[in-house]
Parts: sequence; C-alpha cells; structure tokens
Amino acid sequence: MSHMRKYILLLMVFFTVAASAQTDDIASLIDKKQFDPSTLIWFNTPASKWEEALPVGNGRLGAMVFGKTGQERIQLNEDTYWSGGPYSSVVKGAYKALPEVQKDVFAGKFMEAHNLFGRQMMGYPVEQQKYQCLGNLILFFNGHDKATNYKRWLDLATGITSTSYTVNGVTYRRDVFASSPDKVIAIRITADKPGSISFKANLRGVRNQEMSNYTTDYFRMNSDGDDCLVLTGKSGDYMGIKGMIRYEARVKAVTEGGTVTVKDNIDLVVTNANAVTLYFVAATNFVNYKDVSAGQHARVMNALQNIKSKTVDGIRAAALADYQKLFKRVSFNLSNTDSSFLPTNRRMIALQSSSDPSLACLCYQFARYAMISCSRPGGEPANLQGIWNQDANPMWDAKYTTNINTEMNYWPVETGNLPECAEPLIKFMHEITDEGAKVAKEHYNARGWVLHQNTDLWRVAAPMDGPTWGTFAVGGAWLCTALWEHYAFTTDTAYLRNIYPVIKGSVQFFMDFLVMHPNGKWLVTNPSTSPENFPLRPGNGEYYDEVTGITLPGTTICAGSSIDMQILYDLFSYYNKACGILKTDEDFAAKVLQARNKLAPPQIGKSGMLQEWTDDWGQLEDKHRHMSPLYGLYPGNVISPVKTPQLIDACKKLLDERGDESSGWSRAWKLGLWARLYDGERCYKIFKGYLKDQCFPQFFAKGGSVMQVDATFASAAAIAEMLLQSNEDYIDILPALPSEWPTGEIKGICARGNFEINMQWINGKVVKVEVLSKSGNKCHIKIHDGSKFTMSFNGTRVNANAVNDGSVEFSTVKGGVYTLIVQ
Repeated sequence: MSHMRKYILLLMVFFTVAASAQTDDIASLIDKKQFDPSTLIWFNTPASKWEEALPVGNGRLGAMVFGKTGQERIQLNEDTYWSGGPYSSVVKGAYKALPEVQKDVFAGKFMEAHNLFGRQMMGYPVEQQKYQCLGNLILFFNGHDKATNYKRWLDLATGITSTSYTVNGVTYRRDVFASSPDKVIAIRITADKPGSISFKANLRGVRNQEMSNYTTDYFRMNSDGDDCLVLTGKSGDYMGIKGMIRYEARVKAVTEGGTVTVKDNIDLVVTNANAVTLYFVAATNFVNYKDVSAGQHARVMNALQNIKSKTVDGIRAAALADYQKLFKRVSFNLSNTDSSFLPTNRRMIALQSSSDPSLACLCYQFARYAMISCSRPGGEPANLQGIWNQDANPMWDAKYTTNINTEMNYWPVETGNLPECAEPLIKFMHEITDEGAKVAKEHYNARGWVLHQNTDLWRVAAPMDGPTWGTFAVGGAWLCTALWEHYAFTTDTAYLRNIYPVIKGSVQFFMDFLVMHPNGKWLVTNPSTSPENFPLRPGNGEYYDEVTGITLPGTTICAGSSIDMQILYDLFSYYNKACGILKTDEDFAAKVLQARNKLAPPQIGKSGMLQEWTDDWGQLEDKHRHMSPLYGLYPGNVISPVKTPQLIDACKKLLDERGDESSGWSRAWKLGLWARLYDGERCYKIFKGYLKDQCFPQFFAKGGSVMQVDATFASAAAIAEMLLQSNEDYIDILPALPSEWPTGEIKGICARGNFEINMQWINGKVVKVEVLSKSGNKCHIKIHDGSKFTMSFNGTRVNANAVNDGSVEFSTVKGGVYTLIVQ
C-alpha cells in the first residue's frame, strides 16, 4: 500500500464527516454524533451569564445570544457607539518640559522625571472615551421555562447560532445570524407545529451607572406601527467631553401566520404564528473621528427598505455566501476522540485528562469566525472586546490599548487568510497620524507622528492615564509592524506605496526623539517604559498617583526599554526595505539605517535572563504578565534561534522565570513565543492551561474576570505559528508540532511572500505540501525536521536550489501550485 493511500485511510478513521454545514437539522446530528467537532460549538444548557453567550456580528452590528427558553436576552452593539465626541487631548507647549525630564532620567532621578512628565506632558483629558452597550432585545415566551431536549450551538461553518428545545410536545428553534450584505441581524423563530409561536418582545436601552466625570446618557423606547419597535438615544458625556453620538435601532417583525401588534409603544406581541423573523437594524450619526453629521434615522430606514422585498431565505443565503467566502479559505482538521463530541464546556474540562486534538481546530476557527464578525472593511478595528460589550462603563473602557492588546487582535489575520479584515486597522493607522502629528509637535517638538498606549474612536494620541503608563511612546510604531506584515504577506506594492507615508511619519518622529545614552554608544528613547512593569531599583518605593487615585509601587519611567529598542529596530528595518522596494528617500533611509545600528542592543543580565531595561534591574512584581523584552522574538523579527542563537537561552530563562500561568492574553503571547522557540510540547502545555483557566466556554478569552478578545485571536495566531512559520525569509513546515497532534491537515494557511499552503502530516511527519504562489515570487521552503522531498508542477518535476540549512529555493509562476512529496 502506498504512503498516500495509508494517509487517506487514516484520515477516514480520524476525521468524522463534516455534516454541520450541509444540513439544517444540527440538533439531531448532535445526538447522533455526526457533526464536525472542529467547527461546531455546542452546549446543553443556556448561558447563565453574558460571558457564556454566543456571538454573531457583521463587522458593524454585534449580538450576544444567551439561548434561554422562557425569557431570552439578545444583547446588542454598534461599533461606533462610544461616549464623547470629536476632541483633542493635545497640550500645547508640553515639549518645553522634555529636556528636564530626560535630564532627570539620565541622572537617575526617576520620581522627579515621573512627576514632571505627569504635570507638564500628559494629555488632557487624562482618560479616553468608552465603548458603550447599545441595548438588549428581550423575548418572553410564556410557559417555556420548563423545556426538554435543550441544545444551543454556533456553527462556525455557517456563522449561525441556534437554540432548540421542546415544550408540550412542540419543538421550537431560534436561529440568529448577522448579514454584512444586508446590514441586519436576523432572529428566525420556527416550530414544528403550526400556530405554536406566541411571545412578547422589548427593545431596551441601557442605563449608565453614575460615576465621577460621567453623565448619564438618555434613551427612548417607542414603536412604529404594529410590527416595529424603536430605540433612540445619545452617548454619554465623559471627562468633560460632550456625548455627540446619536443612535437609532429598530426591530421589525415579519410573521408567517398569526398576528403581530404593539402595545403601550414598548411591547411587540406575536400570537399563534407559524414562523417569525425579527430584523434588527441600527445606526449612529458617526461619519469619522472628526465628523458626526450623518443621519442615523435615514441610515436605519434605508437598511429596512433594502430588505423590504427580500425573503429571510434570500437574506440568509446572501449572508452565508458573503461569510463563507472568507471562512472557507482555511480548513483545519486534527483527529477526533470520544471527548470531541461532548458539549464544548465539558470538552475544555476533559482535555486536562484526555486527548482531544480537534479542540485546537475549534479554538482556531472560532478566532477566524470572530475576526470576520467584528472587523470588516469600512468598520472600526476590533477593540478590547471586539464589538461585543454589555456595559455602559466597560472594564478598561473596551478601548484600544496599544501596548499589546490592539496589536494582538490582528496577529492571526494574515496567516489566517483574512487580509480584508485588516482594512479597519489600516484605515485607523492613516487616521491616527492626524492627532499623532499634533502630539509629536506639541509634546516632543518632533516631526512625524506618535501614538502612546491608549486611544479610542476619536483617534486621540497623547499620553494618557498617568506617566506610569503614558511614557510608552512606541504604540504607533508597534502598529506599523501590522502595516508591514500586510505587505509582507500580500507583496502588494500599490498598498505599500499607500501606507508608506504612515510608516515614514513614525520613523521621522523617532529619528527626532532618540537621544544618545550617557555611555556615548547607544541611541535610546527617553522617557521610556516597559509596559506596566515596575523595575526593582534603589528608591523605587510606593507613591500615590494623583491621576488614577491608586497607590503604585514607584514608577516605570526609564530610558531605552528593551521593547522600545526592538520595536524600533523592526520599524527602521521595515522602512529601509520599503524605501528600496519603492525606490524613494534613499538619503533618509541611509540615515535611518545608521540610527538602527546604534540602538541599544538586547542584553543578558547577571541572572542569565534577557534584560528588560538597559540597566540590569530586577522587577518588583513576581511573574509579571507582560513579556515585553521578548517582543523581538514574537511577534517581532529581531531575535530568533536562526539569527541570534546566543540569546535563546536567555529568552528561555526569562520565559521560565515568568511562568506559564497568567492572564489570558499573556498566556497566548507565551504560546507564540514558545512556538518561535520550536517547542511544541511547551506550547501544548500552555494551550491546555489557557483553555482551563483563561477561556470562557465559547473561546472568548478572559481579561482578569471579564471578556477580552485579544487572547482569542493571539491563541489562533500561535497555533498557526506551531504549524508554519515564515519570519526567517523561508517557509518552515511544522516547526513546533506537539505530540498530541500526530496526524492532521490544514489547507489555506498563508506565508509571507504571498503563498498559500496546504499540508498533511501523519505520525508527526509531513507527507505532502501544496504551495499556491499568488504573486509568482521565488519560494524558499523547508520541512523543519529536515525531511527530504521532491517537487512537481503540473506533474513535472521542479528543479530547485538546495540550501545548506535543508531548505530549497525555486522560481514560481503566479497562480501556480507546487506539490512537495516527502521521500
């Protein structure tokens, strides 16, 4: 029997037939164990709290579906509903204090520098605005509290979340899906007995909790005719910024049989219907970060008019085609076990003591589903909670935190074959240069633009939240990595030309901001910080922070933190490459390259660990969650076993010292770091711990005790890194495969150079790789374990140049598919 035939037979044994995307009767398939465990999330109980609900979204509208029987709650969001309005946080003339701050830092007078920066250089207001909850749709089903045969699920293959149960011999079903083409969220309610559907619906706004510097917004619940509920309102005032967002939301009922009416302007009542579809539409007056002049009412009415003559089947078909165009680009299969067919929350628990490889596929594909649902062209970037938020005052404001979290949201976009989903971040980067340039001028007397550690819908860029956090001046530079990565994966020179001014502006700022270290050898940032980590140095004791109102262990302020230096090394390198590709700014590029080579290099401290600061300090907080000094290993491209083998033991020692346990986003970062270190077993250990301790049952991650999306996305990016890496200028196949995933396949995963890869492996060994060359670039590839292979194109053997590291290089044609067969 041939090797390939053995492989195919094993796939038939290991992989259950994927039926969920081809049938409407998934509830029965769950009972029969005929669904695909790699694309179906399911539970046999309703969500008991918001964090357990199932999400849908079309990039702009989002909903969390609880799946309750007697009283269902569907929580609703719109991505531009934020507090405040267009504003600036720039403080004119703040740069005048900069020389004194820098002098104090170099003199070791860190608290003096901290206090001066806080009083003279912080932005005002001192905090950003908040992403807010739009409302809730509540459905009351009389007598449905005691249901049997209960199931709820999210089918990632279709993007539809469903609830099914039986009451008094009648089986009811609710399907909820979000349509990007038709700009609606649809709730479809059916029963297997005619005339069985009766319920009451409310569309409710959300009251803000009263708090300091916050003014309660208002909303009004109303109706329009006998089949439509209306919710209107405005955003809250915060930190002295007037709430300028106006919104309108509507729920329109379309019944099949029975009657529908509205009572007291707030209760939509359906009686004895055969089927009902509720269409949720919503809009705000937001145009962009400077303009709130749109007509929210006209936007909503246009959306309703657009679907007026359409059937729910037609709307669902269009939504499905639009969604699957993106989602189906990547398929990922690992072997199933008995545990694979358990409800998803029980699968996560069972994984701690039994094997369930395909759970990793489900985790990976949920992240791709969530990205498609919350980051679409024309919309806003995914914030700390994507687009899903139930609070008027969410934890950490559900804003854009750019000292790790916003960047982390977009780590899986390119490898996950979802380049369109990067468009909101690319647009955001163009827009942030507006306020960023004002901050550069007024706060640093510098050219270009700068963004610190936080921002919001209104694209403010000044340092915020006090000097402990606010001296992180490389947030924008880090985001430029995402801009470059989009080029590296697509090799689109028109795109590169478009984003070149953004990258150049960031480079210009740091060319002005960098100063010579007192040792006379290094260029460093000053002031600087290593995010949220307090160095253990003489005199760094507790102090009361006037801005945040909490007691902190000293100050984080420093010069030339390791993460600053590594981010700038990457930024200057990318910029130099861009200049060469576009044949522009050669003289400036040469100066930037000279500056890059003077940046303070990575250093190993007396403990044997990679240093976090230019000085060899310890840290006040044990097991700190940020892995900042390892940015250059992942997601950066400064440190690696190939380029800097002399630093790898120091990286591992730092990772060991910080430990595997931490917050969700920290564990996901560590998962990617160990993948770059080619340690699949350590990756799998961290992955299991992440699912056990830092993951809600539908795969949203925990940020403390609340939902965040960052680790959801970062864990998927790390899984991709375990299977394929291309950061070393070659494609590396299976660099960190754990022994728990011995047999599998992934199709559609992407590599730098604009290559799309299909690969199959058995017993930990690659058996076949297909390379689609989308641009016709030269391909440089290796199998990580050194296995030899032959290559063919259209049945003809390809001659390739062997490289002494076991890799090969060969030319490709655009659209060509090249097959690698292991010998």
